[in-house]
Amino acid sequence: MKKYYYRSIDLSKVETLVYHLPEGPALSVEMGELDGIFDLDMEIGDICDTSDIDGVMHFFPKGNA
Repeated sequence: MKKYYYRSIDLSKVETLVYHLPEGPALSVEMGELDGIFDLDMEIGDICDTSDIDGVMHFFPKGNA
């Protein structure tokens, strides 16, 4: 049985989102450019949040994580 849960993402300290695409490439997006591109609450995958250290959050969609 799979467990699904809602996890709120705090984007207040994030300056850059690095979205790791399938097959290896990564897309780097400044948070000001994020509106309308990604809805991280609806995405399935793993997040590596280092925004407290360097302002960057890495997102690995399911299948790449």
